Amino acid sequence: MHLELTEDEQQFRDELRTFFTTKIPKEVRERTAAGAPNMPDDAITALRILDEEGLAVPNWPVEWGGKDWTPVQRHIYHDQLILASVPDPLAFNVSMVGPVIAAFGSEELKQRFLPKTANLDIWWCQGFSEPEAGSDLASLKTKAVRDGDHYVVNGQKTWTTLAQHADWIFCLVRTDPAAPKKQAGISFLLIDMNSEGVERRPIQLIDGSYEVNEVWFNDVRVPVENLVGEENAGWSYAKFLLGNERTGVARVGLIKNRVAQAKERAASIPTPDGTLLDDPLFAARIAELENEVLALELTTLRVVSASDNGKPNPVSSLIKLRGTELQQSATELLADVAGVDSLPNDASDIGSPDWAQRATPIYLNTRKTTIYGGSSEVQRTIISSTILGL
Repeated sequence: MHLELTEDEQQFRDELRTFFTTKIPKEVRERTAAGAPNMPDDAITALRILDEEGLAVPNWPVEWGGKDWTPVQRHIYHDQLILASVPDPLAFNVSMVGPVIAAFGSEELKQRFLPKTANLDIWWCQGFSEPEAGSDLASLKTKAVRDGDHYVVNGQKTWTTLAQHADWIFCLVRTDPAAPKKQAGISFLLIDMNSEGVERRPIQLIDGSYEVNEVWFNDVRVPVENLVGEENAGWSYAKFLLGNERTGVARVGLIKNRVAQAKERAASIPTPDGTLLDDPLFAARIAELENEVLALELTTLRVVSASDNGKPNPVSSLIKLRGTELQQSATELLADVAGVDSLPNDASDIGSPDWAQRATPIYLNTRKTTIYGGSSEVQRTIISSTILGL
């Protein structure tokens, strides 16, 4: 197969590149490139500009703002978005709950939520993981008991990313504790985060941030019309959602950006024989990483160009596995370039530059990439059984 873009695809790429670099405010993109976005404002600003131009939710059905693009065009869109340092369209809205509502929700739910979800008038968060139900998600215990026209929800969710900004949460809840299989008694419920009985508790991460939270539900009353699809069919909807979540996790453009930043910084660090970029060992490390990224990009193009039938490709597990490992390698490279200047954090009264101070927190935060969307161990199991037939 040919892995070069066609003339039409090159034109498509160039048009997107021009739009992203001229319509999204420069200061927003600069903060994103530096790893210091102004949240949630920068994310809202960017997504609303994209939505105004019909570019916020290209993966949705066309009638709800999606684009009838080829898989390669979708890949180009995501790649150029990242290369231009545009804030990521909020995945909970764009890649998770939006497609689920569009595919399985009632017409009333679609009308009520999809336009506001695309424009980030509603900020969603994901209520899946629990203290004893992470990788074994089907063991979740948060329950929803029918009481007339409402469900009464009790339980706890954890590692709820960006719940501090969220207006609504989409939750997996147990509606039939007596189901013969634990997957069979789960429903997909939409809950207003301002409902009485909802409590958010921030969790401080190793990088010092408060990106994730615990969310508690204490006799929270949720209208029955907030149920997506059928009662006790939530596991099927969750599998559909998780398939969308894995899409694009490799983030080739982000790795390229970070490698380019490392080279730029290294070129300004003097050594006895020139700069750090001239050092043979460092140059070899850069070259190896760039070759790995190129191989990942070519593999990604092969996968997306062969996925016109809409069926999931098990090779996506390989892309997710290698892509997240290379993200970690790129952040480790930046932290090494920063050296001792990366040790302080938010220390404005010393000479360590801001980019260097952010290098280690970003490195630490990126440890999560090999866990979410299916851990590396899960991906290796899929690869061994589905691809290698072991």
